[in-house]
Amino acid sequence: MSNQYVIHNSSGNEVGQIDLNDSVFGIEPNIHVLHLALRRQLCNARIGSASTKTRSEVRGGGKKPWRQKGTGRARAGSLRSPLFAGGGVIFGPKPRDFSISMPRNARRVAMRSALSSRKNQIKVIKDFSELTFPKTKELVKILNSLVLEGKILIIADLNQAENQNLEFSARNLPNVKVILPSNINVKDILEADSLLLTESAVNDITERLKK
Repeated sequence: MSNQYVIHNSSGNEVGQIDLNDSVFGIEPNIHVLHLALRRQLCNARIGSASTKTRSEVRGGGKKPWRQKGTGRARAGSLRSPLFAGGGVIFGPKPRDFSISMPRNARRVAMRSALSSRKNQIKVIKDFSELTFPKTKELVKILNSLVLEGKILIIADLNQAENQNLEFSARNLPNVKVILPSNINVKDILEADSLLLTESAVNDITERLKK
């Protein structure tokens, strides 16, 4: 099964149609798997480099600050105890790996679910060959002609000659993100208000994710 989608040119006019495979763009979204995939992506993006020093790692504190008895003060062996300012930290953070794993098939289900949940926000463009040189103003005209608003995710193969000026044209637009078909991810798809895919990107994604 497949759905017919209109292919637009850079002026917003219809130049053809394309089939969007239902097994990729038309399944019932699995919310649980989507949640797991998004959690995995966010956790894997964490650096985990926060670090504090324990009392054995803080510089100094080798000398006993005062004698054991007779001062009326508490017994102390080092000024680097966590009880003193400048001392070590009890149970503070140490570098750690936050990444979590997820089965490959589950990741594919999550990607299909994300694309299917956004099928009404998807528009397909033939290519960006009319961007003959990097020009933000020209890309804005194309997006306006396609009536795309909010956060826009453009999925295109930047290695193709017809899309070579797309990345530089979109770099100054804070609401536009450009990614390769091989780099699609749950977070970017769910955050976007509109998705703009080139014809070749649709074919690439379908080939990667179809059952």
